[in-house]
Amino acid sequence: MTSQFRKERHSVTDLKIHLVCVTKYFRSVFTRESLELVEKSFREVAKKMDFHVIEFNGEDNHVHVLIEYPPKLSVSQIVNALKGVSSRRYGQAGYKKPHAEALWSPSYFAVSVGGAPIDVLKQYIKNQEKPS
Repeated sequence: MTSQFRKERHSVTDLKIHLVCVTKYFRSVFTRESLELVEKSFREVAKKMDFHVIEFNGEDNHVHVLIEYPPKLSVSQIVNALKGVSSRRYGQAGYKKPHAEALWSPSYFAVSVGGAPIDVLKQYIKNQEKPS
């Protein structure tokens, strides 16, 4: 076994997902600065919940995130925490949300990864076009 595995008291895991979250109504609201705020929020949530944001990037109406997480967390728990905290901080920073109370669509896309090399996924996410 290599150091890529998460070793905990009762488990050794390698759980990774590629997560895509879209804005409410798929509206184009993100700027480079607001995406930085969302990324910072995601990384703070990850630290508190003991998962890792391996890669993050986004466009004007959605974000891509590569996440490694422990088996004690479900994907829905992770998504709910990421969306909730980032939406709140986004509004507190004075950015306009696409809907009065919501930054994010309730929908999301998540796929487990491992078949494709992580470096390929990281490069794919890095190459997403950021808004100007």
